[in-house]
Amino acid sequence: MQLGSIEAGGTKFVCAIGNEDYRVLDKVRIPTTTPEETLSKTIAYFKQFPDVKAIAISSFGPIELRHNSPKYGYITNTPKKGWPNTDFVGRLKQDLDVPMFWTTDVNGSAYGEYIMSTLFNEKINSLVYFTIGTGVGAGAIVNGEFIGSLGHPEMGHVRLKRHPDDLDFPGICPFHGDCLEGLVSGPTFDARLGKPGKDVPLTDHVWDILAYYVAQAALQETLMLRPDKIVFGGGVVSEGFLVKVRAEFAKLLNDYVDVGKLEDYIVMPAVKNNGSATLGDFALALKEYKK
Repeated sequence: MQLGSIEAGGTKFVCAIGNEDYRVLDKVRIPTTTPEETLSKTIAYFKQFPDVKAIAISSFGPIELRHNSPKYGYITNTPKKGWPNTDFVGRLKQDLDVPMFWTTDVNGSAYGEYIMSTLFNEKINSLVYFTIGTGVGAGAIVNGEFIGSLGHPEMGHVRLKRHPDDLDFPGICPFHGDCLEGLVSGPTFDARLGKPGKDVPLTDHVWDILAYYVAQAALQETLMLRPDKIVFGGGVVSEGFLVKVRAEFAKLLNDYVDVGKLEDYIVMPAVKNNGSATLGDFALALKEYKK
């Protein structure tokens, strides 16, 4: 059986064909330009594979997930130029007559990490997946299901206690200023230091400041959801950075609840090469096909 995955990002779409074992059979990257051009190329790609039984789409957002909404399947008020109010699923269904599962990019990644854990026989019932890159977002799985019914979570926009050495930085989120995304996303390096994060060594104090904020986000999800693990991915994240995050998290948690070994609780993605969303999409497409 062939299954389809669309990881729709603000810079590129990663479209892939996989099988029931979640193995990638074919993959292509399509630059994100205008909705019509990008979605037309996406449709053309999948038309090469007439045996595809279902497709899962994990998209940048915000998106409309409520099936009873007339805007279900839309990208809504995104800051991505040209993409607000785009009928993503409706456009695909004009040309591709297969079941489709529609969710956020971070939900797709969260589900991929959840499935990967089950494949390795880890006994987990829940996890939270954060991506920290150009933006910040998160998805959560509890008992194999996504949380959120009125809409998808927006954990990247929670409020935080400011680091005492960072009080003058206003943050860069166009909606909230100094929310989590406004304080730790990739572009904050340019805003603070005038250079990209890849050029900033881990010894720079700014990484300690970011770790303090990310640890607060991990603490919030720990105390609200009590997940089995918290996964951090995205271009800002490295194992060296997570060492700092774990240290800050330990101080903030202060042994209030048991989360086990921090090295097993706050972790990098198990799926390598940024493949979490693709794996998750294959599993979600299979689930949709079997409905």
